[in-house]
Amino acid sequence: MTLKFGVIGTGAIGREHIKRITDKLAGGKIVAVTDVNLDSAKQAVEQYSLDATIYEDDQALCQDENVDAVLVTSWGPAHEQNVLNAIEAGKYVFCEKPLATTAEGAMRIVQAEMKHGKKLVQVGFMRRYDPGYVQLKNAIDANEIGEPLMVRCVHRNPEVPETYGTEMAVVDTLVHEIDVLHWLINDDYKSVQVLYPKKTSRAHAGLKDPQIIILETKSGIIINAEVFVNCHYGYDIQCEVIGEDGVAYLPEPASLVTRKSAQLSQSIMTDWKVRFIDAYDVELQDFMDSIKQIGEPNGPTAWDGYIAAVTTDACVKAQNSGQKEDVALEEKPAFYDNKAAVN
Repeated sequence: MTLKFGVIGTGAIGREHIKRITDKLAGGKIVAVTDVNLDSAKQAVEQYSLDATIYEDDQALCQDENVDAVLVTSWGPAHEQNVLNAIEAGKYVFCEKPLATTAEGAMRIVQAEMKHGKKLVQVGFMRRYDPGYVQLKNAIDANEIGEPLMVRCVHRNPEVPETYGTEMAVVDTLVHEIDVLHWLINDDYKSVQVLYPKKTSRAHAGLKDPQIIILETKSGIIINAEVFVNCHYGYDIQCEVIGEDGVAYLPEPASLVTRKSAQLSQSIMTDWKVRFIDAYDVELQDFMDSIKQIGEPNGPTAWDGYIAAVTTDACVKAQNSGQKEDVALEEKPAFYDNKAAVN
């Protein structure tokens, strides 16, 4: 079985996924594309020699009976309606983050999916597919370090453009930690506070950088997350889980160690796409394989997208208030506890 994709959004990440599905992964085919800039859609079809229909809008693409699954890689504010249109058409959906730009929007998607009666949506939180995070998750689940008590994590970028604002440190950057950490420790967030250390001289006038985000979970785990997007030296992701019996660290990515000029050195990555390139491949392959094997996606759900949206909203509120803010999640529907069943 070949899963036939319609792609909404043919910018950089859209084209990277088109290339993955067309040239690298097994079991998928691009059969339809659309973009608000139709010239971009046409260029993508030509660039990858696709036998694909070009649609003027996402609704028409979703209604195409030849499309099995919709890949949403459009501008973030468009995601909600893109996903809702796909659900209404009964299509599987792989949506890059954010699922929606507000908690209310994410909840509308959750409600639409539950009304449909079957899980259709997977959110592109690729870190769950990174080999290092998988090892960390397995160690925690196997109780190798005992009950988790604290988490310390770091998200550093060498630099960001002038268009990157203070809120983006949460909605575009920390959001990956928000998802992967609640998956790692299997606990929901209760509250959040944001602190601003001394500002780096490399940050532009409108950006507060670095930031420290302190998250507390419902069971009492304290997470200390640093976001520093002008660190200058490289792209650096770190995670340390402190348990009752030991500590588990996210493994460093494999890199060459050199001995030269009386120095022992190891390179640090500078590009986030390179750091998580394997995870992007694995997540899309899993999306296709799980649909074929169990009849629905097996990755991060629409409910996970809702958790991320509620938590980022609370973090932004805490950025502005300087106070501890509640993370007010609705009760998780039983729909999202059920295991996928083979069609």
